[in-house]
Amino acid sequence: MRVLIIGNLGGQLGEATKIAMNNGAKVAHVESVETAMEALRAGQGADLLMVDIGNDIGSLASALKKERIHVPIVACGVSATPAAAAAAIRAGAKEFIPLPPDTDLIAAVLAAVADDERPMIARDPAIRQVVALADQIASSNASILITGESGSGKEVMARYVHEKSKRAGKAFISINCAAIPENLLESELFGHEKGAFTGAIARRIGKFEEADGGTLLLDEISEMDARLQAKLLRAIQEREIDRVGGSRPVKVDIRILATSNRNLTEAVRDGSFREDLLFRLNVVNLKLPPLRDRPGDIAALADHFATRYAAANGVPARPISEPARHVLLNREWPGNVRELENAMHRAVLLAKGDEIGPDALRAPDGTKLGDAAPRGVVANAAEAAQVSTQRAVGLTVAQVEQDLILDTLSHCLGNRTHAANILGISIRTLRNKLKIYADHGVSVPMPGGCGNLNVGAIA
Repeated sequence: MRVLIIGNLGGQLGEATKIAMNNGAKVAHVESVETAMEALRAGQGADLLMVDIGNDIGSLASALKKERIHVPIVACGVSATPAAAAAAIRAGAKEFIPLPPDTDLIAAVLAAVADDERPMIARDPAIRQVVALADQIASSNASILITGESGSGKEVMARYVHEKSKRAGKAFISINCAAIPENLLESELFGHEKGAFTGAIARRIGKFEEADGGTLLLDEISEMDARLQAKLLRAIQEREIDRVGGSRPVKVDIRILATSNRNLTEAVRDGSFREDLLFRLNVVNLKLPPLRDRPGDIAALADHFATRYAAANGVPARPISEPARHVLLNREWPGNVRELENAMHRAVLLAKGDEIGPDALRAPDGTKLGDAAPRGVVANAAEAAQVSTQRAVGLTVAQVEQDLILDTLSHCLGNRTHAANILGISIRTLRNKLKIYADHGVSVPMPGGCGNLNVGAIA
């Protein structure tokens, strides 16, 4: 956890800094908002900004948004009035911490923001084999491709590899290649010089340079377009990058980890992914089994999430009852560990009495998980694909494709990620197809099964 303190370190803010450091945070300090922005542009990464309420928090939030620097702000102040705290929140702060500082409050804020408090839980032999391979190759500098279904824990594995490596004391930087528009991803990765494009008001260090000496995780690498794949390949081969608008290459010392929930070999065959890049990334492949294939981890993960979310929500920690464990162990978990985590978060909030019982285990729509043995989203989508194929005679290829995509999406309850996995296409390709359909007035299922959409952009 990297914390950047903005403001005068005298007195109570200095004490808050000590508390953050005692809770394992790596703390840096600057005096002003302007200096903070210069540090962030220069690659001094931060996971949290703790800002004295005397600074212009609105200006800071605006500058971060304008330059696409995503770091949460926590305001701090001595004897601040409720009105001042509310103003800080309205200006862009996520939380307000009154000073003098409370140790438990600061620890709770750090825990809420931290991304790395997800231990590798591996009880089942299926995942223990993968962890053993990760332990074996962690100390090397080899690139690693981590594959597995959505929600199976690929980023947790990436952090585990970093923590076991010789680079553990350096930065671990992650970037989701699917979450950033194509026209912005290049500058996010490689940085840019002042004036390189409209809005480039100052030099900005990219993720490659920010990760120098440490590890860079390219999450959902399959969603990167072909032109950028070529530039990435050169960066991996030469260990140097070119900032957008730059005139000279910049050397970097990083280890590359990448994740994908798609079959990249098939992506190579269909021309959407470069074969030479796959060879560079896939020196070692860590293939994570889905949760349904590692049942020995379900109970341990459920206990972990129950404890974690009880503490996070300030409610009593309750054990999971035996009937509730039976429900958990007999569910398919198509959403993998992420779905189990969300289910346990809900259960912690809904539980009554001294235990977490089966009544507290509910799906997002409120139905009990134990009411019926669910066939799972994947099974429904596979059946939809089969039915669509059987009725394809006499239709054009475009019509067949549209029917297959929409039927699969409908049976996935509008979940784009699940549908893309079943169809064997990227989430970006799916979204582009759906936008075309919607623009032509075709009814498109919304996420969560909440009706249809036939106008506008597709989420």
